[in-house]
Amino acid sequence: MNQKKLGVLWDMDGTLVDSAELHFDAWVLACRELGREFTREDFRLTFGRRNPEIFDYLFPGKPDPIANAQLASAKELLYRKEARRQGITLLPGVAELMEELGQTGALQAIGSSAPVENLEMILELTGIGRHLGAWIGQENTQNGKPHPEVFLRGAEALGLEPKDCVVVEDAVAGIQAAKSAGMKAIGVTFVGHHPAEKLKDAGADIVVGNLGDLRAGNFFDLVEKPFPR
Repeated sequence: MNQKKLGVLWDMDGTLVDSAELHFDAWVLACRELGREFTREDFRLTFGRRNPEIFDYLFPGKPDPIANAQLASAKELLYRKEARRQGITLLPGVAELMEELGQTGALQAIGSSAPVENLEMILELTGIGRHLGAWIGQENTQNGKPHPEVFLRGAEALGLEPKDCVVVEDAVAGIQAAKSAGMKAIGVTFVGHHPAEKLKDAGADIVVGNLGDLRAGNFFDLVEKPFPR
């Protein structure tokens, strides 16, 4: 039997790692320079979005690409400095599941709103880059989630059709992006950015507490492919 390829497209922040507090602290410091308070509510409403969309929210009616790019650079430098100092740890079940999927022949990629330099740092610090065929970040897209572009580009980079892909996400916008791309979607609630019912309402096919609750066979079942034995 010819085993058709399966693609697994991973969100990064909140799904594979929990870097939320590092990002929050960096935004607080960066916005303080411009005289704007950055609150927990700001963070809740913008987490998982691309920097261009975050700036539209933080500074409505004040489009200034040069200033925005400078602030983004400063914020991401703060984030990466602290991430390297404190370290980045994979969330429960991630390492084992990525390894198992790789052994089945599944192709894996990252589809994230984060800058590519952030993604590459996390791959370096966690060692998961060996499992990945591609990583798609902010610079590779023109549209942020819930637009499907990031996942469509991920599938294209792996040489797969959307119907052959499963997205793993912790955010409502990410689940919506996956479904708009014509892909199956798994929601993860471990970090707690969005409750299970919100992820289900957004279209998640499965919702789990953490990735340790999943096996490679669950992914093959979602796209109705025979699981390698």
